[in-house]
Amino acid sequence: MTHPIVPVVLCGGSGTRLWPLSRPDHPKQLLPLVSSTTMLQDTLLRLRHLRAPMLPPIVICNESHGPLVTEQVGALGGSATLVLEPVGRNSAPAAAIAALVARRAVASGTDPLLLVLPADHVIADPAAFAAAVDAAAVPAVAGYLTTFGVVPTGPATGYGYIRRGAEEGGWSKVAQFVEKPDLATAQSYVESGQYLWNSGMFLFTASAWLAELERHAGDLVRRSEAALAAATTTAGSIRLGEAFGLCPANSIDYAVMEKTNRAAVVPLNAGWNDVGSWSSLHDVVTKDAQGNSVTGHAILQGCRDTFVIARHRLVAAIGLEGIVIVETDDAVLVVAREHAEAVKQMAEQAGKLRAPGRPKVT
Repeated sequence: MTHPIVPVVLCGGSGTRLWPLSRPDHPKQLLPLVSSTTMLQDTLLRLRHLRAPMLPPIVICNESHGPLVTEQVGALGGSATLVLEPVGRNSAPAAAIAALVARRAVASGTDPLLLVLPADHVIADPAAFAAAVDAAAVPAVAGYLTTFGVVPTGPATGYGYIRRGAEEGGWSKVAQFVEKPDLATAQSYVESGQYLWNSGMFLFTASAWLAELERHAGDLVRRSEAALAAATTTAGSIRLGEAFGLCPANSIDYAVMEKTNRAAVVPLNAGWNDVGSWSSLHDVVTKDAQGNSVTGHAILQGCRDTFVIARHRLVAAIGLEGIVIVETDDAVLVVAREHAEAVKQMAEQAGKLRAPGRPKVT
């Protein structure tokens, strides 16, 4: 049986932690945040480094983003199958739909490998990423649901962790998934050498994924099948039926990975970052000798470790350290880097505010 790779790019989500630049109608994965191309395009371009046989990707997004996603995929000169969701239901239903679509698209006797990738991650070393995909194919073809565990660069408290079990060459069985730890616990994880960051990227065959999903969340499979059966298919896109909204909203980890005894992990050391906040974005962009990063029209004087995006007006800052400033046409965010995770709550509050005569800020 042959196992070509079908990339599955998860392009949903609103990216509220990167408000006010990321908005529901134009979320972070559709923005050029770390290069001249958008994060979705960066993810698709990264696939060109893979060495294994590969079929066109499946890109799953909200139906309201369909035209923009189509435009961005087309700008790269490639092709993809777009799956348009009427409502976001998290990664497990999306991966279920992708498996069903992929199996329908390949020849008999073919069990495609699904390479599930969020559209909003940064990977600085695509060659190392490609090597990790090669390594992950070994357990995946053997029927394991394989995830990529990022080799920690420090005791991060913003990520879940994976404890490695028995080693099998270049991969390990998963001994345990653990939630985001406090600092002391994270330090002990890193020092042990047995823990990896949970990246949320996966490689598994369509048959293995659907079998384990049926075992642990059978209702989700049936709801996904019903949504796909009611879908409207046009050239290059599949618009799911409203029945998709009845799928349980669940992640791949919670639905299956934390329950299955067929979980494997491959270490990934490729400059990974999930760009989950303004602070983490600052970590991956180009900075000057003082650690400052400026996009747009800004003047910094006596500042260190300061991140500025100025879209419309001049931003002037004096004597700041560890501050993020983001200026758009209708909002200005100023936040200390250590409080960057709170931007999500700020975005929710901003969405409820609309001063007379001012545009809505979400």
